[in-house]
Amino acid sequence: MWWVYAILSAFFASLTAIFAKIGITGVSSNLATAIRSIIILLVAWGIVFARSEYKGIPALSRHNLIYIVISGVATGLSWIFYFKALQIGKVTQVAPVDKLSVALTIVLSVIFLGESLTLKTAIGAVLIIIGTVILIFE
Repeated sequence: MWWVYAILSAFFASLTAIFAKIGITGVSSNLATAIRSIIILLVAWGIVFARSEYKGIPALSRHNLIYIVISGVATGLSWIFYFKALQIGKVTQVAPVDKLSVALTIVLSVIFLGESLTLKTAIGAVLIIIGTVILIFE
């Protein structure tokens, strides 16, 4: 079932690129990111309250909070750089290069999380890296 959510994530990420490119015309990419962040904040908290998941807040450990905050900072920086890239580049270049994150995540998950690296996954990561280099230097 995880793959259904992953496909939905990919679908909405693709819509994000298209709508963002249209929406940032003549607008500061940082302002656009800030507005987008408010919308995401409202949607995420709306879901949390609708499902009564806010009751889990007291169970969060210091460890949970530290890494969730660090993840949030990384996400924010990713969005800022993504919107800036979209503002000055083509969606057909920016979106695929952004997906270099997939290959980087594979490498980092092996290094930091101790996840195993299969030959199939390694080949996929290498192909993503090669494709990214081709897109950057076309």
